[in-house]
Amino acid sequence: MNSFKVGIIGAGSIARKMATTLQAMNEAECYAIASRDLQRAEQFAAEYHAAKAYGSYEELANDPEIDLIYIATPHSLHFEQAQMCIQKGKPVLCEKAFTANAREAEALIRLAQEKKVFLAEAIWTRYMPFSKTIREIVDSGIIGKAMMLNANLGYAISEVERIIRPELCGGALYDLGIYPLNFALITFGDDIRCIDSSCVKNELGVDMQNSITLTYQDGRMAVLYSTAYCATDRSAVISGDKGYIVIENINNPQRAIVYNKDYQEIARYECPQQITGYEYEILAARDAIREGWIESPFMPLSNTLSVMRLLDNLRNCWGVVYPADKQ
Repeated sequence: MNSFKVGIIGAGSIARKMATTLQAMNEAECYAIASRDLQRAEQFAAEYHAAKAYGSYEELANDPEIDLIYIATPHSLHFEQAQMCIQKGKPVLCEKAFTANAREAEALIRLAQEKKVFLAEAIWTRYMPFSKTIREIVDSGIIGKAMMLNANLGYAISEVERIIRPELCGGALYDLGIYPLNFALITFGDDIRCIDSSCVKNELGVDMQNSITLTYQDGRMAVLYSTAYCATDRSAVISGDKGYIVIENINNPQRAIVYNKDYQEIARYECPQQITGYEYEILAARDAIREGWIESPFMPLSNTLSVMRLLDNLRNCWGVVYPADKQ
């Protein structure tokens, strides 16, 4: 595998960001793009210098040259598309949220294990080196015993189709809230005692903003919120008895500033230079595939399934139902 060839399913904004990333990488290439509209796929391929353009997702999955398929379509389509790719023996890197619900995630994981085909969720913050750095700062004891975490993510996107429609698995939770949740799980772990939450829904029944509090067995708390109604500062604060850490932009952390309990800055950490941040999940997938693994140590399938179960529980509490839940 001298050249690691990536095929992209979907031609939207996230697919374009991945294509931009691949263009700048030496370790992988944007080899093919598939869209339901062949003309759109051809325009995308020309723009990003992809070798192939396909007017159907199955045609792309049948291409023997492709080493990894990146799925960048709405959440509601992930299960069907990933299932098709795995059945054809194609490794899959699937955008978050992984599937519509935990039942679909369980089925995909079983299939990947049966077929011995690589499968991973493309929650990019899990793969970033700076996420590990943040966890190491917390564990170093520089702020003492960390007991409280606050994190948020919000954009004014309440008119965007994928956000407002239940048939596309819309809502702030799946598109935005998954980042504060993953940030808390990366930083504080998953030994959660109880969860309290609330949301505001639109007229179609999906959450447009939400608040989630995770209370841990040892008394630590993570207070999280996401919103599609407005822009937030996208920050996180991790607090301990000796100080606190402020992290800028939790869905692509660029800087962590440490303060003591007298509110004086005592340390500052900068994110390593990156292309877009997407490159790390591609490198992790490439390395895992070359090792013959069917999952990535950065985001094991058990972690993906745990997150999907957590999302299901939250939606059940809020009464947010997707068509896939009724199947």
